[in-house]
Amino acid sequence: QVQVVESGGGLVQAGGSLRLSCAASDRISIGTVAWFRQAPGKEREAVAALRWGDRYRYYTDAVKGRFTVSRDNAKQTVYLQMDSLKPEDTAVYYCAIKFSAGVIKSSWHMEGQYNIWGQGTQVTVSS
Repeated sequence: QVQVVESGGGLVQAGGSLRLSCAASDRISIGTVAWFRQAPGKEREAVAALRWGDRYRYYTDAVKGRFTVSRDNAKQTVYLQMDSLKPEDTAVYYCAIKFSAGVIKSSWHMEGQYNIWGQGTQVTVSS
């Protein structure tokens, strides 16, 4: 069974940077890879997504200009570069993969679009 493997979380001061990585345990046909996060006491929310075929990117407004999602096709790995981090970015970050098909603007943020999920990696930003 294919698994999603995340890495790169940690503790950083406000204004700092972290890079998260996400990869599938086996080679699969990827349609879209997304990052979600869940802060304590809050619902999980979509942060960013990358459509594999055309590299189209989506971002939630709260991270635009600070976070960048990219991919390494050969490694079938997606990265979330997080710059200018704020304490409100503190959360568990999850990577999710949608098989084969890309997502569209109206649905990229919906959890039900994604087929497999990682276990989450903690990001803590201190003030």
